[in-house]
Amino acid sequence: MARVLMVSSEATPFAKTGGLADVTGALPAALQNLGDEVAVVMPRYRQIPWHDTESAWDNMVVYAGSTAYRVDIRTLVHKGVRFYFVEAPYFFDRDGLYNHHNTDYADNHKRFAVLSLAALGVAQTVFPCDILHCHDWQAALTPVYCLDQQHSNPAFRDVKSILTIHNLGYQGRFHKNQFPELGLNPGWLTVDKLEYHGDVNFLKGGIATSDWVTTVSPTYAKEIQTPEGGFGLDAALRHRGEAITGILNGVDYSEWSPSTDPHIPANYSAEDLAGKKACKKALLEEFRLPTDNLRRPVIGIVSRFAEQKGFDLISGIAGFIAENDVQLIILGSGEHRYERIFQDWQRWQPDKVGVWFGFNNALAHRIEAGSDMFLMPSLYEPCGLNQIYSLRYGTVPVVRATGGLDDTIQEETGFKFSTYSVGALYDTLRRALGAWRSPANWKRRMLRGMAMDYSWDASAKQYSALYQRLLGRT
Repeated sequence: MARVLMVSSEATPFAKTGGLADVTGALPAALQNLGDEVAVVMPRYRQIPWHDTESAWDNMVVYAGSTAYRVDIRTLVHKGVRFYFVEAPYFFDRDGLYNHHNTDYADNHKRFAVLSLAALGVAQTVFPCDILHCHDWQAALTPVYCLDQQHSNPAFRDVKSILTIHNLGYQGRFHKNQFPELGLNPGWLTVDKLEYHGDVNFLKGGIATSDWVTTVSPTYAKEIQTPEGGFGLDAALRHRGEAITGILNGVDYSEWSPSTDPHIPANYSAEDLAGKKACKKALLEEFRLPTDNLRRPVIGIVSRFAEQKGFDLISGIAGFIAENDVQLIILGSGEHRYERIFQDWQRWQPDKVGVWFGFNNALAHRIEAGSDMFLMPSLYEPCGLNQIYSLRYGTVPVVRATGGLDDTIQEETGFKFSTYSVGALYDTLRRALGAWRSPANWKRRMLRGMAMDYSWDASAKQYSALYQRLLGRT
């Protein structure tokens, strides 16, 4: 099998801002169950205790041109997977991973250039590998530096590289004046490599230089090669079209399963759904909403408040909430304009709307378990995980047919619409509400969803097969 070194800016349980961390926290263990040997390189941020790690390599020096950066490599094993942490406090001992008070760190280009350089150092010293598997723009310079600095190094002669794009909307774009600080040959700042409208684009460089590109769902792999979904990189991606694969993200059912979930007030399963009603009642009580009629459907939302997640559409359904006998529970944070809208809804309809601003993992579990429907009308969604969690919890998803939402939700297990408009969402919610009025049919829909299997096993098999193909072993 393959020795794989993953390079990522975050991974659960150590640091997380989104789905990237879930993938790099779960996929390596699933691959190891198949026989691959996998390690992960990531920064040691402030919240990762130094005393939990031990030294793997001290005083490693990496060079970005004439600038030398000294880093230490710390390590620990979590759930059978070895993690290597880049110890560079001048870059990573900060409050936030990428920004502070919503302002990106001005030296992010140097911070994640050093992550890539240190990853190559790990691959040369403590974890020689067959595959460098790099995730998103923060690791996208890894194959670039491999070709630039290590092209004559026999240690990397047969190493193959993969770039996984988790969200094309984030590309690592920097001013061209910052390019010299990367220490790359000027020949890399060309339109076929890192140059993008006069700027430097990390992700574009990774797309151009990696041996293969993957995305986190089959439909998203097609969407990013179109002008509508390509965020300006569709031409670069079409150029690599023969080397792009969409592999659907999996979920960790040991964390997300109503039969074993420690965060919910009553466990339940497809064989015994009684606990779901208890979860619904407890959720309404937690949000101080009426519990007099549990046949009234509860619609749940757990999300970042951003246009990408469809909140322009959600903000237009106040009429639906007012006109119908439904309740809405929302958990999340993000753009203040959406927070203000939901605060207004809560004031206007205190018996129908409950809101909790912020991040609360345990509450997210309780909303999945206690809701009857789950709303995700995203503008675009590379994969999405909450709709998959919802299926397992018997909470019927209402989604827009885009990216991974389209790949994971069928008409037999949920409700979806194509046109990105308030009207289309309105009509789909009406359709879902109509189906709710037939309890026997609704239960069948719930059970079909609960039987779906989106565990990491199938996804890991596809990645493992891709590794073997790139290495010429199949």
